[in-house]
Amino acid sequence: MDNTSIIRLGVFLGGFTVMAVLEAYKPARQAVLNRKTRWVGNLAMVVFGALVARVLLPTTLIGVSTWAQTNEIGLFNVVNTLPATLVVVLCVVVQDVIIYWQHRLFHTIPLLWRVHKMHHADSHVDTTTGLRFHPIEIAISLGVKAAAVVAFGIPAMAIVIFEVALNGFALFNHANIRLPQKWDDRLGLILITQRLHRIHHSQAKSESNSNFGFSVSWWDRLFNSFKLRAAHSDETLPIGQQDVPALKENASVIALLRQPFRRGG
Repeated sequence: MDNTSIIRLGVFLGGFTVMAVLEAYKPARQAVLNRKTRWVGNLAMVVFGALVARVLLPTTLIGVSTWAQTNEIGLFNVVNTLPATLVVVLCVVVQDVIIYWQHRLFHTIPLLWRVHKMHHADSHVDTTTGLRFHPIEIAISLGVKAAAVVAFGIPAMAIVIFEVALNGFALFNHANIRLPQKWDDRLGLILITQRLHRIHHSQAKSESNSNFGFSVSWWDRLFNSFKLRAAHSDETLPIGQQDVPALKENASVIALLRQPFRRGG
């Protein structure tokens, strides 16, 4: 593995371990299905997603960035008068807002929702839910990221920083833990907390179509998709999808892969 892969793997394993220990020690909510049933399917999606990414883009996003830089393609490769540090910061911000809108479109466009719905069909939200994305969604997201890298001439350092942060925040805000309300509200001024993200996993469409950010809450506030409170308390909030009951057969690897092709979407 190259250094980028080692960094990402290290952050992933470290973040996953910390969040998994915290939610095991003091869980915010109790799952309907047992951990083994859910975790086998959810973690299998990590493997399938990695395989799809490796097949579709063997050079990784870093390779795309290097190619764009070599051929002077992309905004920041053409306009190269800005300080390198500023370019990295701007490109991290650009990637974050792009992922916000990608996520929002996955909820808005019916065909994309069929793919993304598998993530929301989890009957419980914990650290592994942050890894539960259909391979088709991984492929689409990879295409969006590669296009952004080429269009903006995003440098390798900005890609590494953003991807590490994206993975870390996905583990953080899906964790089955609960902060004290006053700290949750304070932190929520900047970040998407666990409670705010559970609102996004609500069965109510008006609530799941909010809090799209994976990291900061700024984009939701700016683009009018932020929701501070759900109709139910965090303890009683209905999670998942009503048409995908919390049954063992719906949590299997095969069931997760077949989710986008289910009749009715």
